[in-house]
Amino acid sequence: QVQLVESGGALVQPGGSLRLSCAASENIFNFDIVGWYRQAPGKQRELVATINFGGSINYANFVKGRFIIFRNGAEKTMYLQMNSLSPEDTAVYYCNAQIERRSFWGQGTQVTVSS
Repeated sequence: QVQLVESGGALVQPGGSLRLSCAASENIFNFDIVGWYRQAPGKQRELVATINFGGSINYANFVKGRFIIFRNGAEKTMYLQMNSLSPEDTAVYYCNAQIERRSFWGQGTQVTVSS
């Protein structure tokens, strides 16, 4: 029932920046946890960053200091601001939202970092 739609992925050069958006079908603050995950070809999906209902944020070690996750409940949108991108960041980025014992995923948006 919950729908999530990502946008903002693009081809960027190393050192560049992108802002990813996740539009939800209901208020972001209805969820216990929202966040971003990514998956490169042939690799497992991995956590990038999450933020819970109380505002606690968790970043993967390899992105902390470069990425910022934030949300806007009134606009039903959650964001991932990515700076200082490197080729290792190339992946499909997925929006995730969890409420109670259910987890929902978007279709993903492609981020490619290459010169």
